[in-house]
Amino acid sequence: MVPGRRPGLAVVTPGWGDLDRGLFSISVAAELAGLHPQTLRIYEREGLLDPVRSAGGTRRYSRNDISRLQEICALTADGMNLAGIRRILELQEETRQLRAELAALRERADGNTQPR
Repeated sequence: MVPGRRPGLAVVTPGWGDLDRGLFSISVAAELAGLHPQTLRIYEREGLLDPVRSAGGTRRYSRNDISRLQEICALTADGMNLAGIRRILELQEETRQLRAELAALRERADGNTQPR
């Protein structure tokens, strides 16, 4: 029994806090993004999306995957082709990594310049 909880109530933690957890089937992900499931398969084949797979091999899409699909939709609506979108997504990821690396280096440098 969990302290502070009434007996008989189930505690459900579906993993909403984990943005990378695969929660959605392909049909649900497609509906959330306003796309056809086949479009999601094409995006995966083109390297724009990489959903996790269940033990049985079923695609499971995360909240981050849904956000990425929405970003892809916005770029295609602006007239960008899939190769261009792939390059934009690669550059965005590289920028995120470089910013994280820069922040870590700054933090380390700040730690080295603090008086002891």
